Amino acid sequence: MDMFENKERTDINKLGEFGLIKHLTANFKIKNDYSIKGVGDDAAVLDAKGKQTLISTDLLLEGIHFDLSYVPLMHLGYKAVQVNLSDIYAMNGKASQITVSLGLSSKFPLEAVEEIYKGIELACNKYNIDLIGGDTSSSKQGLVISITSIGYADADKVVYRNGAQEHDLLCVSGDLGGAYLGLQILEREKLIYLENPQIQPDLEGKDYIIERQLKPEARMDIVALLDEMNIKPTAMIDVSDGLASEILHLAEQSDKGITIYEEKIPLDPMTYETARELGLDPTVCALSGGEDYELLFTIKQDDYKKLKHDVDITVIGHVTDKNAGCKMISKSNNVHELKAQGWNAFSK
Repeated sequence: MDMFENKERTDINKLGEFGLIKHLTANFKIKNDYSIKGVGDDAAVLDAKGKQTLISTDLLLEGIHFDLSYVPLMHLGYKAVQVNLSDIYAMNGKASQITVSLGLSSKFPLEAVEEIYKGIELACNKYNIDLIGGDTSSSKQGLVISITSIGYADADKVVYRNGAQEHDLLCVSGDLGGAYLGLQILEREKLIYLENPQIQPDLEGKDYIIERQLKPEARMDIVALLDEMNIKPTAMIDVSDGLASEILHLAEQSDKGITIYEEKIPLDPMTYETARELGLDPTVCALSGGEDYELLFTIKQDDYKKLKHDVDITVIGHVTDKNAGCKMISKSNNVHELKAQGWNAFSK
C-alpha cells in the first residue's frame, strides 16, 4: 500500500543527498543559545556554557518499532523525537538539540519524507529544540530513523538511576498502560482490515489510548515542576519498556529493593475499561506494556509534603533493603515478585 501513489510524487533522487537535507531543514531556525551552528557545515557547534552535557540515541526500525499500515508518517516523526527527549528529561536535564538520520527505501517519495519532517518540526517547536544535523541514505530494509538528543543540566542537578536510598518514596508521573492498549486496538483493527478492507476501523471512544501510542508526550513539564518545587529526585528513569522493567533497573543500579502497591498504580479509566474489554489484566498492562514515556523517580520522604497535592504525580511504593527484592503488594494483599516482561527489541 503506497500512501502517496495517488498524490504528487517526487523522486528523492532528483534532489540528491545534500539537496534533500537542505530542502527538509530549510524551515528549522536556531532557538537555543547553546546552539552556535546547526545544519549546513561539516559539524554542529554547541556551547555547554558551564553545564554538563547529556546525550542519548535511539534507533527506530520499520517492522520492529513501528508499523506504517496504521502509523501516520507525521506522527512517526513527532514520536521519534519524543522517545529521545524523554531520555534527557529522565536525567533531570533540559533537552536542546537533536540530530536526525534517515534510511529510506525506494518506496518513499519526497512527499513522504516531508511528512516525517513535519512531525519532527512540530516536536522541535513545541519542546524548543534545535535540529543541528543528521544524515540520509538509501535503505534496503524499509524506513530507519536514528535520532540523537542532546541536553544540559547543572552538575548538581543531574539525576542518575543509582541514587535511590532506603525509605525513599517511589513516584510516577501521569498514568500507565495506555500506550500498550492503544497498540492492541490498532493491531486488532489492522487484522480486521486485512481480512475485509471494506470495514472501516472502529476507534471510536479510544482517542486517549490511541494518542498515547501514536503521539506520546515527553514529560519536560515534570522536570520543570520538580525544579519549581525544589525537589531533586534521588534516582530517575523514563517508562519506555514497562513499569516493572524500569523498577528493576532502578533497584539494580541503586543496589536496593523496591516495593510497590497495585492499588496505587495510576490507570486512566479508558485504559482500565479497554483492558477488561480485551480480556487483559489492567495491572499487567501497566507493569509490562511500555511506551508510556512517563517519569519514574524516587524522592526523600521529607519532600513528600511538597508534591502530595499534585494530581499528576503518584506515590506508588518505597525503596527497601536490597535483600527484600522487588515486590508488588496486590489489592488482595498478596505479595508478587516483580518480573521484567516488558517489550524487548530482540524478541521480534
